[in-house]
Amino acid sequence: MRVTEKGQVTIPIEIRQQLGIVPETEVEFYVIGNEIRVRKVEGQQRRGRDLISRLRGRGAVKMTTEEIMALTRDEDEPRTS
Repeated sequence: MRVTEKGQVTIPIEIRQQLGIVPETEVEFYVIGNEIRVRKVEGQQRRGRDLISRLRGRGAVKMTTEEIMALTRDEDEPRTS
């Protein structure tokens, strides 16, 4: 197996199947001596939770959903129900 110019390698299908590694599975790399080890990250919901926690409270503009939708529709006035 060779490393590509981008530093990528392909995990053989037998290993992916054995470990349940599918597209979007997170893995981590670490070095032990002269070896590189790859490990499947358990509890993958952490990535999504980390993203949400970083974004939470970032919105500084106080607008209603209708006002935001009016902006995306390029309307002058928000719609009323």
